[in-house]
Amino acid sequence: MDNFDGRVRVEPLFAATGDIRASAAYVTFEPGARSAWHTHPAGQRLVVISGVGRTQEWGKPVQEIRPGDVIVCPPGVKHWHGAAPTIAMTHLAVTGSVDGKTVQWMEKVSDDQYNAR
Repeated sequence: MDNFDGRVRVEPLFAATGDIRASAAYVTFEPGARSAWHTHPAGQRLVVISGVGRTQEWGKPVQEIRPGDVIVCPPGVKHWHGAAPTIAMTHLAVTGSVDGKTVQWMEKVSDDQYNAR
């Protein structure tokens, strides 16, 4: 997948409709895998299901995330998320939709950005 580094599996649960303008999927990142930088026009919520991950908003420090954590990705805020270097991570992603659009993909996360603490 061009929008990810490493092995990532996306398991869609439901699509956005006119009644509920959000979609959901389980996303599993193998160790070290991560998304590219991106934004969501209507925001996104991530619920960590298993493993250990990392996430970062543009201009803020990298955060470690663990099962039960709920990450709020506000509309239009540039961010990325993925697994820790040696542990896989699965999260439930609930993503809002605006005019059928859910995400704007950007550049890949560099190794230096991923490893920053």
